[in-house]
Amino acid sequence: MAWAIQLAVTTKNLLQSTMNMDHKTVEKYILSMTGAIRDYPFGPDVAVYKSSDKMFALIAEGKEPLRLSLRCDPRLAVLLREKYVEVQPGYHLNKKHWNTLVLAGELPWEEVQGFIRHSYDLVTEAETDGPQLV
Repeated sequence: MAWAIQLAVTTKNLLQSTMNMDHKTVEKYILSMTGAIRDYPFGPDVAVYKSSDKMFALIAEGKEPLRLSLRCDPRLAVLLREKYVEVQPGYHLNKKHWNTLVLAGELPWEEVQGFIRHSYDLVTEAETDGPQLV
């Protein structure tokens, strides 16, 4: 019986971590990054998120499910596409360096946050010529 309760709690937690991925939640997380701004250089259908004038995320406005495009290390991009059906080559972007995530509730929010952080880090590390060694 205890295993059934644990399974129910785990399932509830998983559902809660995937249910909150609406446009507003994703955008709020993206804009919480230092120096991140939203722009519409391609028109009103695509929100572009930049740091120091370099794109690191795009959201297709008004699409269901939500489509989030992110920069990605080329080797990691291939691995993520193999691991997750929801991760696809970047839509209308350089497929080597961009992935598009279809946020239909399958990917846990914590993973999506990690993908966003990775994309942001790629752009901000490029500003300083890579990670700083101490």
